[in-house]
Amino acid sequence: MSVIKVQNVSKRYRIGLKEKKSETLAGQLANLIKSPWSNLKRLREMSRFGAEDESIFWALSDLDFEVKQGEVLGIIGKNGAGKSTLLKILSQITDPTSGKIEIHGRVASLLEVGTGFHPELSGRENIYMNGTILGMTRREIDSKLDEIIDFSGVEKFIDTPVKFYSSGMKVRLGFSVAAHLEPEILIIDEVLAVGDFEFQKKCLGKMEDVSLNQGRTVLFVSHQMDAIKSLCKTSLVLEKGKINFIGDIATGINMYVGSYKVNHSVSFYYENNKPSITKVDFDPTYSGLRFLIEYKSPFFITKPVVGIVLFNQEGSPVFGSNPRFHKSDSLPLSSKEGVVEALVDGPELHSGIYKISIWLGDISVDFDVKQHALTFEYISDSQYVQKPNPLKMGSIDKVFKWNYLR
Repeated sequence: MSVIKVQNVSKRYRIGLKEKKSETLAGQLANLIKSPWSNLKRLREMSRFGAEDESIFWALSDLDFEVKQGEVLGIIGKNGAGKSTLLKILSQITDPTSGKIEIHGRVASLLEVGTGFHPELSGRENIYMNGTILGMTRREIDSKLDEIIDFSGVEKFIDTPVKFYSSGMKVRLGFSVAAHLEPEILIIDEVLAVGDFEFQKKCLGKMEDVSLNQGRTVLFVSHQMDAIKSLCKTSLVLEKGKINFIGDIATGINMYVGSYKVNHSVSFYYENNKPSITKVDFDPTYSGLRFLIEYKSPFFITKPVVGIVLFNQEGSPVFGSNPRFHKSDSLPLSSKEGVVEALVDGPELHSGIYKISIWLGDISVDFDVKQHALTFEYISDSQYVQKPNPLKMGSIDKVFKWNYLR
């Protein structure tokens, strides 16, 4: 039985354009005089869509798919692919420009931090308000209240106005409310990334319980491919507002990763007045992580040292390494230029987009730094909910092997 049917759904927006400015003083004065009428005309045209022009943007175009009862659908796509727009339409926050949707059952959605919360009401009052919106009686909400508060972990602040909650607390309470008030359809966007690892693990376990044991339908959007892979059996891959693929999760992830352009190599302009990093290469064929860092200097660096810090897609440091603190397989030699190889075998990373920052210095001084110099995609075979948290902050001893190639 299909609980969601999407038929020829498209969504169109009008985007703002840069105003044309006159180059002469007389032209600018004329524009100033005409501006009240011009502004009124633009205001009237905001909701009118005539002929296609550069101000028209199609966020979604002719989507057709169905979701069956109890199915867990992973919605995958790059930023700007239309994922959030689709979820807003399915949550009935916004209407499609054309096409229609059919939804059979109560929908609970968590699309943004604090979605559905009244900031002036306490956490407890917001639970009752959300339950009422879902059509539940006070008695039904009462029966779930303790379970919701306990799962969220914000019991100490449950009678505090939500406007004083941190983003993590809002996500905890929001997910707990959405998952426990017995909706037939649960829609979750990327917001779980705000929570810590333990809470993410709890949420994934709860979504699995809601779908497998309670037969409810889950639509899950995430950039964390290991989370998608462990939870979902079916994928819907969006690209530029269109469905690129719908089917088994493994094929969907492969298509998504294959479409993601990453910079495996980046070069930098050499300023000949100071030691500088000139090029960084990432080797995607290596079984672990392999980087080649080239540098130049106007003078001899006695002990050239290159350091690396790896950042996850949320911008948090995962781990770092630096020969100042770690033994390398070959000793750095005094030089004006060189290539340093950095190797790490089999890192237990989550699948996702990673960036590296590179430092160049000697044994005690930094000469150059390239923040987020290079971006790459890493796909892990690990199961998200079964692995210990590998995203440790700071430096891990003896992670990289450092080889000075020349």
